[in-house]
Amino acid sequence: MLFGQDRGELRRMYVDAWSKARHGEPLSPLEAQIAAVVEDHPEYQALLAADAVDRDYTGAGGQANPFLHMGLHLALRDQVKTDRPAGIRRLHARLAARSADAHDTEHRLMECLAETLWEAQTRKETPDEQHYLERVRSLLG
Repeated sequence: MLFGQDRGELRRMYVDAWSKARHGEPLSPLEAQIAAVVEDHPEYQALLAADAVDRDYTGAGGQANPFLHMGLHLALRDQVKTDRPAGIRRLHARLAARSADAHDTEHRLMECLAETLWEAQTRKETPDEQHYLERVRSLLG
């Protein structure tokens, strides 16, 4: 497993990558990807600078889990880069061409991804890639 099973260890990667980026230190390729996502989310930067890795995010009051949110950005960007599932790159490009805001396009796709992952986790199954792609296609109308 890439990050291990420890939530704190995973979150520490975000904190460390953002700290290195802020201080102009060299970044590994993964750290550079993390820093790019954090750069796109100024609302989370202070949280990472404060090193708040132990906080619980329950969704109460509509509060999002910033680590989950940023992780979905990373997952989606990796999917587009590798075109896995096959066809996601083309669908992403079509959606992006319709929007002036690339970040908004990612958020729309991330909703589809999050729903697909939630369903798979609930059913204790592998995520259904075809259903995921159908959800993304539905965004095209």
